[in-house]
Amino acid sequence: MTAFTRYIGIDYSGARTPTSSQKGLRVYMAAGPVAPTEVLPPPSLRRYWTRRGIAEWLAARLIENIPTLVGIDHGFSFPLRYFEAHHLAPDWPTFLDDFQRHWPTDDDHIYVDFIRDGLLGKGAFRAGNSRWRRLTEERAGSAKSVFHFDVPGSVAKSTHAGIPWLLYIRRLLGNQVHFWPFDGWQIPAGRSAIAEVYPALWKHNFPTNGRTADQHDAYSVAAWFRQTDLNDELVRLLNPTLTPSQRAVADVEGWILGVA
Repeated sequence: MTAFTRYIGIDYSGARTPTSSQKGLRVYMAAGPVAPTEVLPPPSLRRYWTRRGIAEWLAARLIENIPTLVGIDHGFSFPLRYFEAHHLAPDWPTFLDDFQRHWPTDDDHIYVDFIRDGLLGKGAFRAGNSRWRRLTEERAGSAKSVFHFDVPGSVAKSTHAGIPWLLYIRRLLGNQVHFWPFDGWQIPAGRSAIAEVYPALWKHNFPTNGRTADQHDAYSVAAWFRQTDLNDELVRLLNPTLTPSQRAVADVEGWILGVA
């Protein structure tokens, strides 16, 4: 028996503003035995999803009585060095609030680069170092630091753009959604969950079939979730092999689902 009945993969982008329509924002969803299909934004003058639109759509899906596993390809937290450097308590909910106050990238008119350049927000007081990597990034091998901007394959901008929307969903839905692993490594039966993913780990296992790179990343997340759940492998992946001290670090830094 599967743990979930619906699987959503989201390919993220930190470009432009939260209300900008971007072809790099893609959503795929699979339900039951059906392969993932692309979810298009509601009809409007905008051709593609916006970050705000995805957050609002996702919140609406997660309040439905359908156990759903969602994967988003940006960092959900920062390295422990960040917490130490800024004298922050090692507590993820507190981190979300603090980060959004300094990096209000959920504001309709703010680019991540506006805050990076000191034009808005207080990003200078909550900056990181590109040499700092989370334990899960080190274990993944090729995953880049959440502070490594302006390089191919960077997730820094999407991470800084996306974290405030995690806070938005958490505030809106409360304990109706489980943020893995921060709310616990075991997801309660029947509960929907959101996890960080890294499509490069498995996207090559699925044929592209004409999809763009962004489409295929989102597709492969939903397809891999469905496949691992059907094969009864998901429970093991939700409980990676970590020492007690490593698990304590990951409780704060988060973990990429699928990294052993």
